[in-house]
Amino acid sequence: MSFQSNTTLVALELSNSVWLVGTRSAGAQKSRMHRISAGDTAALLALFEGLRPKQRASEDTAPVACCFEAGRDGFWIHRLLTEHGIATYVVEPTSILVNRRAKRAKTDRLDAEGLLRVLGAYLAGDNQICSMVQVPTPDEEDGKRIHREREHLVQDRTRLENRILALFATQGIRSRPSLRNWERDLAALETGDGRKLPPRLAAEINRLRRRLGLVLDLIRELDAERDEVLATAPNDPVTSKITALRSIYGVGDNFAAVLAREVFYRPFGNRKQLASYVGLAPMPHQSGDMDRDRRIGRAGNARARKTLVQLAWLWLRYQPESELSAWFRQRVGKLQGRTRRIAIVAMARKLLIALWRFTETGEIPVGSTVRAA
Repeated sequence: MSFQSNTTLVALELSNSVWLVGTRSAGAQKSRMHRISAGDTAALLALFEGLRPKQRASEDTAPVACCFEAGRDGFWIHRLLTEHGIATYVVEPTSILVNRRAKRAKTDRLDAEGLLRVLGAYLAGDNQICSMVQVPTPDEEDGKRIHREREHLVQDRTRLENRILALFATQGIRSRPSLRNWERDLAALETGDGRKLPPRLAAEINRLRRRLGLVLDLIRELDAERDEVLATAPNDPVTSKITALRSIYGVGDNFAAVLAREVFYRPFGNRKQLASYVGLAPMPHQSGDMDRDRRIGRAGNARARKTLVQLAWLWLRYQPESELSAWFRQRVGKLQGRTRRIAIVAMARKLLIALWRFTETGEIPVGSTVRAA
């Protein structure tokens, strides 16, 4: 949307119970605040309709631009307003410049006023005032559900396994019975002082084991669903990138799905934009004679960043002859600890760029091994 001097600005401050709608007409010095019940789309659309004054047939209707912060409400409001011809923007909350003086007053009204100023400056051409979220399509958003749900299930699996091991440890037992032969192995267990497991403790552990079994079944169900999606849409652009990534040793099915659906489905102009989106770009620190890079920004996609760091460790194991692995060994040598952890993050950034080039141009990372077709 190109900025026009007669544009009416609207900012939505969303909460669980009430939505505060701030409006500022063209040329007005003050803004107006309207309160509507959260989720009342009819009242919201009626409010927007009232912002469009009736004009003569020879005049164009004054444009309306709206914005709100990305949050728990997702993107459905953006899609609703866009369908009704309202230019809508989703603001990245952490990108807004704030006053650095001590503590700031915090109210919904002040937040709405701030969003109106940000939107006005952005439409006037100040692209540095904030970052706008690139809203995914419903299909792109739905495609992320499988690996995101799987991530939560894996966390549940780890939590349940740790809880079972902790309960056994309270009785001097250091190993967990096999899930395949659970009943037999559990009956044969003895505590560190030679007793049988207390009955209530055994009952609690059995319930935890049943919950763990359900989580494992759900993970297998999601894996099967993921493979089915790849088989039913082989010509889809994102599916093709997942298939390509899976052909490289060390890149598993889940890693390929996360990278393709979280990162590589979007267009990037250069590698700096790519690293910044994932949060792997270093922050510069230049003042006078000092000019160096500080730690990474970590303001991007945390899920993709974590996946890349995990993949970087696996890359050293499965692709030892690659150029990236050689760079890491030359840089780190036999050093351990903090130096090694810092270097693996730098390698994760290089690996991200290499895999991006591979999915876009087919350029195989130098020295890496690819599975036969």
